Amino acid sequence: MLERLSGDTRLYFTVGYPIAQVKSPGGITRGFEARGANAVVVPIQIPQEEIDAFLAVAARADNVDGMVITVPYKFKARSVCDTVSERARLLGAANVLRRNPSGRWHGDMTDGIGFCNAVRASGFDLAGKRALLVGAGGAGSAIGLLLLDSGADSLAVFDLDEGRRDELVAKLKTAYPAVSAASNTDPTGFDLIANASPSGMRPDDALPIDVERLTPAMHVGDVVTAPEVPPLIEAARRIGCSTHTGTQMYECQVDVITDFLLGRD
Repeated sequence: MLERLSGDTRLYFTVGYPIAQVKSPGGITRGFEARGANAVVVPIQIPQEEIDAFLAVAARADNVDGMVITVPYKFKARSVCDTVSERARLLGAANVLRRNPSGRWHGDMTDGIGFCNAVRASGFDLAGKRALLVGAGGAGSAIGLLLLDSGADSLAVFDLDEGRRDELVAKLKTAYPAVSAASNTDPTGFDLIANASPSGMRPDDALPIDVERLTPAMHVGDVVTAPEVPPLIEAARRIGCSTHTGTQMYECQVDVITDFLLGRD
């Protein structure tokens, strides 16, 4: 890739705060190279008070063709899009943006695809399952929708911010009636547990659920990418659950993101 880097190289950003945990710059840049595209993804850490100014500048940069959006800007990203996919419209969030022919942004939300692909890759069948979602932010919103799209029988949503939880429940209920607000993270009675919160990124974080109540028949998935194996997944594996990590979730959507950014979806 370095040999091809030049003034003609098309530029993409991974945008977030913090940014050190992301996997997309290397993986998607390699995907560009495999597809013959002279393009590179650059991580950029933007404080929240500067995100509006950054997005305005990026929109005017002629050699910036797209962005991958991470915490905490997925709802903000939707607001700058001229057009969006149906799922991004329903959720009001976007994690990938590319240029429209008009020069404006087109957005989509792929986190749910990555999560559900990772569930299937573990050998767990989503059809008819009862799911508990912990975290109703951008990634959690996408995961909740795709779990239901993929055949989950019901979904309970928990978030420490009850307003955000209830807002997601209301959105999903417009398409699926079997969505409810959870008042705690007890996994009893569920088949699948999705941690879409940042709990596990820091060494002193509490576990997002009561792992003593997990059973081997459950699947536990996590969005956390650093550490490589989050504490929740370590605990679930000791119990005998099928699992996937945030890194595996990323790997299960990297081709989807790459093709979207290049307009090949």
